[in-house]
Amino acid sequence: MEIKMPKLGESVHEGTIEQWLVKEGDTVEEYDPLCEVITDKVTAEVPSSYAGTITEIIAIEGETIEVGTVICKMVVEGDDSADNEPTSDAEDAQSESPSQDTSSSEKPNKDNQAQTSKPASNQPKNNGRYSPVVFRLASEHNINLADVEGTGNLGRVTKKDIERVIQEGPSTAIDQTSAEPSSQAPQSTPTTASSDDHANASSIPVDGVRRQIANKMVQSVTEIPHAWMKVEVDATELVKTRNHYKKDFKKNEGYNLTFFAFFVKAVAEALKQFPMLNSSWQGSEIKVHKDINISIAVASENKLFVPVIKHADEKSIKGIAREIDSLAHKARNNQLTQADMEGGTFTVNNTGSFGSVSSMGIINHPQAAILQVESIIKRPMVINDMIGIRDMVNLCISIDHRILDGLMAGQFINYVKDRIESYTIEHTQIF
Repeated sequence: MEIKMPKLGESVHEGTIEQWLVKEGDTVEEYDPLCEVITDKVTAEVPSSYAGTITEIIAIEGETIEVGTVICKMVVEGDDSADNEPTSDAEDAQSESPSQDTSSSEKPNKDNQAQTSKPASNQPKNNGRYSPVVFRLASEHNINLADVEGTGNLGRVTKKDIERVIQEGPSTAIDQTSAEPSSQAPQSTPTTASSDDHANASSIPVDGVRRQIANKMVQSVTEIPHAWMKVEVDATELVKTRNHYKKDFKKNEGYNLTFFAFFVKAVAEALKQFPMLNSSWQGSEIKVHKDINISIAVASENKLFVPVIKHADEKSIKGIAREIDSLAHKARNNQLTQADMEGGTFTVNNTGSFGSVSSMGIINHPQAAILQVESIIKRPMVINDMIGIRDMVNLCISIDHRILDGLMAGQFINYVKDRIESYTIEHTQIF
C-alpha cells in the first residue's frame, strides 16, 4: 500500500518532510502519526490511514514533496498481497527483452549511452535542490553536487544517489589534482579557495522551516514593491491603563493583558475606516477583503509562525488578548492547525518584544501591508513648550506600493496613532 503526501490546505501544493516518526519495519495503528511535514502555512503530522507495517520509506527528511507523491509504503493488516513488491518484480521483468539474455541486452544500452553522453553533457544532472542529508554527505565526502545525477522526484538528488557516488569512487568529487593546467598561481584557483572555505567554516543545512520562510520572503520582496513609513506615538496613557488593569486581569482571566492586544484592537478599528489596507493584489484586480483577519507573528526557536485572529474588529481587547495567548501557546507547542493559519488579511508584528525601536517589515504575501509595533521606551519630549518624560513607541508600516500610496498609508497609521493615544483608564473598554 502506497502512502502519499496529503493535501494540507487549499493553497498548499507541497510540503517538506521535517522528520520521520517511524522507521522501516515498524507496526502502526490507523491514525498513528508517520512523519512531520512543514508547509509555508503550518507544521503538521501525517497520520496513517491504515493499520499495518512500514515496508519502505521513500521520502527522506528535508526533502520537499509535491502533494500526491508517494512518501512511504506499507503492508496493511489482513492484506498478504504486498502490492508494492510484485509491481517491482513485474517492472523488472518487463525491462528485459524476452529474445535476449542479460549480457546481450546490456551492451547496446551502454553503446547508446556513450553515443548520447556528449550532447547531454551540458544539461543539468539534477534540479539543484538538495536536502540537508544530501548536502551533509556531499560536504563530508567532497562531492560536487552539480555532477550527481538525480533519480528522485523531478530530478532531485536522493540519499541513495549520494551513497552510490561514494561507493563508485571520486569521479564526481572535487579533485584539485584533476584540474587543467593554469597560468595562475595555485593559491588563487577557485578549487583551492573552496577547500580553504571548507576547512575554516562550518555549513548549516537549510531545514524545512527555514526553507519555507526563505521562499515566502523571496516571493514577497520579488513580487511586491515595498514602501515604508514611521510615526512616533505617545503611549503614556496606554501604559497607565494597562498597568491599572493587568494584575486583576491576570488573576481573573488566567492570561496576560498585553500591550500588543491594545495595538491589534486599534489596527482592527483602523482597517474598518481604511479598507484598502485590508486588500491584496491579484493579477489584474485588487481584492478588498470584507473580513478583518489579523495575522500575528510568533517566533519559536528557529521557527516563525503567522497565525490569524479571525474577525478581530468584532472582538474586545479582552477577546484579542485571549486569542494572542492561545495562538502563541499553540505555536510554541507545535499545535497550530491549518485553520489557525488561514485567511489573514493584514499582519501586525510585535518587534518591540525583541527590544527593537525601528524596523521595516517584509509584507506577508499576498497582503497589502504589515505594521511593526516597536518597544515602548521612556524619552524626554517637548509638551506645551515644556520637557517631560513620556512613554513613546514607534509604529512602522510597510505597504504594497501597487495598491497603496503615501497618502492613504499616512492616514491609516495616524488613525492608529490617535486610537493608541486615546486609551485612558476612564475611556477604555477592556471587556
